[in-house]
Amino acid sequence: MSKSDLAATHAVGTPSPSSPSIRAWLGVFSLALGAALIVTTEFTPVGFLPNVSRDLDVSLGTAGLMVLVPGLSATIAVPLVIVGAGRLDRRLLIVTLGVLVLLSNAIAAVSPNFAVVVLARVFLGVAIGGFWAVVPPLGFRLAGQQAGTRATSIILAGLSAGTVIGLPAGQFFGNLIGWRLTFAAAAALAVLIVIGQLAVLPEIPPAGRMTFAHLGAVFRVPIGRTVLIAGGIATTGQFAASTFVTPFLLQNARLSSDFATLLFIGYGLAGIVGTLVGPVLVERDRMLTFVGAAAAFGVVLAVLPAVAGAPVVVSILIGTWGVLWGLVPLALQTHMLTVTPDAPEAASAIFITVMQLAIAVGSGLGGVLVDSAGLTAVFVISGLTAIVSACFAVLARHGV
Repeated sequence: MSKSDLAATHAVGTPSPSSPSIRAWLGVFSLALGAALIVTTEFTPVGFLPNVSRDLDVSLGTAGLMVLVPGLSATIAVPLVIVGAGRLDRRLLIVTLGVLVLLSNAIAAVSPNFAVVVLARVFLGVAIGGFWAVVPPLGFRLAGQQAGTRATSIILAGLSAGTVIGLPAGQFFGNLIGWRLTFAAAAALAVLIVIGQLAVLPEIPPAGRMTFAHLGAVFRVPIGRTVLIAGGIATTGQFAASTFVTPFLLQNARLSSDFATLLFIGYGLAGIVGTLVGPVLVERDRMLTFVGAAAAFGVVLAVLPAVAGAPVVVSILIGTWGVLWGLVPLALQTHMLTVTPDAPEAASAIFITVMQLAIAVGSGLGGVLVDSAGLTAVFVISGLTAIVSACFAVLARHGV
């Protein structure tokens, strides 16, 4: 498929103003808030897996399906939504996906058993896949070419914030009000965000009709393939470990629930710091930023079990992990959109498909390891996986 064919997938239906209006910026911020909520909702259960395991009488590994299922269903949903949406107004699509987030959280809050929780998480996965397939390229559609980069960074900041906030939020609110009320609170926030998006988002015509051929063309971009493979490996390692960090801190490190909550808050804040300093590093060298961050957090994960008896060292490493992981999604997503500028929706859809599959594989791998080999094996293997991703990126960059 030619470059012009790819370009056709993002032809702007309605020209954006050179100077964005206040409403345009409000639309951008509403998408960032939607991104933050949807990603936070995806990872919130990580903070209260032991609670769900106990309350619904399932093993810890089985409870990890709450993270695996959204990733797997999102993987399937991304190409289906982006192709099936056709010429549907993107504003209507975004609002519909927000309603799915609302339903997912509401059903999980009142679920009588774990099977219903899993069904609710399937709905969330569809929303995740659809949202990230269409939203990242809308920064330029709403704010125009001059302010598009800034608008896109604001939307991606929502993704990064949700990635690092989800885990501490689940731990904190899971202990404070319980996991059911935490889901209910997320449903209430989804209502507010959907109402806000209805109020501030304009009609957004689709940027041309997407086909499966357009999606397949993304894999023919060499640097894009490197980003997808290296990012997928790193994400697998990250979520194999992060899915089970709560039981690790409580059982292996023998920390109190209150202290673990403080660590999760610190992890979230550290991740935000990583996201804030990330643009400076990413502008200098996107791939080097990813390589350094992935290798470093891999070392952190592998070392954590060996120092589990030293609370101060564990605290420092958890904070360091947060900073380093905060850099990874930003570097990956920015690099992917940069190397495929003629097909932003296709690139975003494929990137999210691969990352969600990696999240599912990672949480599934962690679940198998925790039930068969224990928590120490989870963290050591996760760390080695992240280091492998960094090595692959280096070798691919130098054409080895």
